[in-house]
Amino acid sequence: MISDATESLPPVVLPSLERTPVLTGQKALVTGASSGIGRQVAIALGHAGADVVVNYVTDPDKADETVQEIERRCGVRAMAIQADVSNEGQVQAMFRAMMDAFGTIDILVNNAGLQKDAPFDELTLDQWNKVIDVNLTGQFLCAREAVREFKRKGVVADVSCAAGKIICMSSVHDIIPWAGHVNYAASKGGVMLMMKSVAQEVAKWRIRVNAISPGAIRTPINMDAWSTPEAYAELMKLVPYKRIGEPDDIGRAAVWLASDYSDYINGICLYVDGGMTLYPGFETGG
Repeated sequence: MISDATESLPPVVLPSLERTPVLTGQKALVTGASSGIGRQVAIALGHAGADVVVNYVTDPDKADETVQEIERRCGVRAMAIQADVSNEGQVQAMFRAMMDAFGTIDILVNNAGLQKDAPFDELTLDQWNKVIDVNLTGQFLCAREAVREFKRKGVVADVSCAAGKIICMSSVHDIIPWAGHVNYAASKGGVMLMMKSVAQEVAKWRIRVNAISPGAIRTPINMDAWSTPEAYAELMKLVPYKRIGEPDDIGRAAVWLASDYSDYINGICLYVDGGMTLYPGFETGG
């Protein structure tokens, strides 16, 4: 029944992100922006008028492609900076390079993340530490540097209502347990409460901190879950809205959270998941 319902729905045509200049003149940093969700978030911020730093760690060619796409399509400045977000020295060097090039930062999107999956009793300490270091400690290190700059410059009224905006990329697995992915779920649960605690602390400086928690998004990292009709139908059992998310869905959410349209929004997790967090197993009464 689920696959029949899904097949009867028309294909989704999302509205264009172009010509939405709600971030004109602002400076953004997106970590892990050479591919997947990070790439589309960086492009979306560019379409909204922000100059963008594309952070990457291992693939300079893909990062350069993202930079070229932003500059060609969006008419703003973009640059790629290599840094491992779990390394304090590299994070600080990345922020210094951004300050030298753009003068300041207005928007940080803490997107960089990875998975190292294993059954719990086979999960190694190295796998645990790597995921926590990148997914959680990396967000802490980048957010700390951004907050320091936000507090230094304060509110610039003709740029934004806020001194700065931080968007932490979390996951539906900050509230949904995920067997076989304990380190990943733990890291995202940590991101959620770190975000809320930082938001509470820095709000008095007019700094906003929020999170986006994506559900099933069509990216190469999860291709096995959507690349065949059978896999897609199985995935849709978890998604009441009966379509997979696209990276552009996350890009739109990021632009809104970074813009002054959401200026009174602080300390929230925005679940962009087609209803995955609505306990779809109970949609027929349990």
